[in-house]
Amino acid sequence: MDAALRLPGQVNAWTMPIKGRIDMLTTGVRTPVGIKIFGDDIDTIEGLGAEAERLLGGVPGTRGIYAERTSGGYFVDIDLKRDRLARYGLVVGDVQAELMSAIGGENITLTVEGRERFPLSVRYPRERRDEVEELGAVRVSSPSGAAVPLAQIADIRLGPGPSMIRDENGRLAGYVYIDVAGRDLGGYVAEAKGILKSGLRLPPGYSLLFSGQYEFMERVRERMKVVLPLTLFLVFLLIQMNTRSYAKTFIVLLAVPFSLIGVVWILYLLGYRMSVGVWAGIIALLGVDAETGVFMLLYLDLSYEGMKRRGLMRTAADLKEAVLHGAVKRIRPKMMTVGTTFLGLLPVMWAQSYDLGADVTKRIAAPMVGGIFVSFLMELAVYPAIYYLWKKRSIRG
Repeated sequence: MDAALRLPGQVNAWTMPIKGRIDMLTTGVRTPVGIKIFGDDIDTIEGLGAEAERLLGGVPGTRGIYAERTSGGYFVDIDLKRDRLARYGLVVGDVQAELMSAIGGENITLTVEGRERFPLSVRYPRERRDEVEELGAVRVSSPSGAAVPLAQIADIRLGPGPSMIRDENGRLAGYVYIDVAGRDLGGYVAEAKGILKSGLRLPPGYSLLFSGQYEFMERVRERMKVVLPLTLFLVFLLIQMNTRSYAKTFIVLLAVPFSLIGVVWILYLLGYRMSVGVWAGIIALLGVDAETGVFMLLYLDLSYEGMKRRGLMRTAADLKEAVLHGAVKRIRPKMMTVGTTFLGLLPVMWAQSYDLGADVTKRIAAPMVGGIFVSFLMELAVYPAIYYLWKKRSIRG
């Protein structure tokens, strides 16, 4: 479709209809990336947009780029001459009112047809207002009763002007639409900013703002700076309230860096980049890590306290046996936890790109699959050793 549908001066941007409408309503840009150029002059803004289009056209990942052309319109300018108006006793307001009625039309009455009401508007016929010369023949009534042609009291000309004027945050604006494919938006925008910074010279008072889906990503990134630390703090608080020991809490939280290793590996193998979906999966993984870490610590504590109550905890060898016994008993429930998680998430990983929502759900599930797998191995191998070193300090010999 992209090859077959080519219109001169237009660039295709393929997107989902509902998604495109939502993006348009929230940011004003329906393409993945958009550049908003703010300034005080429409022509300067258009020139900056055209230059940005030229500079970014060759950036890898640019499937299409189009800068708005805002100066393609024509307007009829009626310049009223005050000295001529004074000659006929006319004022600007009266002339403008008559022009509005003669050219634009004015409602003079209302027709009633049953329950329906229709306004009746009167103005000059189309053939009397289609040409500049015809507009000059429009009659304006003077206080003396004379009908003065418009051409005698004003200069009428057809001049170029903007076909569309955008205004945002109290400033004139122009948009550059960029359709990105084959790379992440963050990397693309970073490269585009570098190119524009070195190649596009902004006059004083003009500025650029990257918008579109990239604006959502930046907003989420700022929110994640709060959500992630808050999530870790809440997990730490809940574990500490449960174990009533800071040492045990830190041991449980060691599962977090273990699982993050798996997240990095699986993202690399699948070719995924960091996104909102990946961060959501990492946050969900934090809860699963805390759960499995608490269970491992529980089994080690039960084995240790059991031998201690029986009076068998006398040497480091006894401690090692208790830790080994607790860790072995944890293998089966740990495998069941990991197995059920995999059974629930692997079908999501097998989804195809054309399945509804697959692109997002796969990036949420991927960190959990990789993180839980590595966490399973690391907790069984590292947790018992750390627990042994911690408890060994309280045993003599």
